[in-house]
Amino acid sequence: MSRRRVVITGMGVVTSLGETVDGVWDALCAGKSGIGLIKRWDTSKYPIKIGGECTNFDVTKFGVDGRDVKRMDRFGLFGLAASIRAIEASGLEFSKENPARCGVIIGSGIGGLETLQEQARILETRGVSRVSPFTVPRLMVNAASGNVSIRFGFQGPNTAVATACATG
Repeated sequence: MSRRRVVITGMGVVTSLGETVDGVWDALCAGKSGIGLIKRWDTSKYPIKIGGECTNFDVTKFGVDGRDVKRMDRFGLFGLAASIRAIEASGLEFSKENPARCGVIIGSGIGGLETLQEQARILETRGVSRVSPFTVPRLMVNAASGNVSIRFGFQGPNTAVATACATG
């Protein structure tokens, strides 16, 4: 049995410390923390008030259009943005590669939690008929890897890993 090589060709990140590998590395080496008071939502009803937020994240600077933004959860947009940067960093021209040999593996601690919360609230307050038909496609963990494959035309293995905090 012959073994095929797997090659990591590029890296991309979206973190509370930044959205470039070098920038995040420099921040870590300087002892900076990406943790602070949560500002994205009202924390008054929750015991936890701190977290690592990607406060300056703007997916449009990665060339993602508004239609894609509407059909994806924020976690999927993070994955897509990081993948775009990883592909740019690789220097490879995937249009010249066999798409069946190009795959995606992405990990997420939980998937589309914002979509789940939003749609649960809609279900409770407005009823089942108002729940988005895109709820499941937005929140499932493999939405991130699937959207990367769609974006770049990859037809090889597509895997999404979800093992909570051990995923990354």
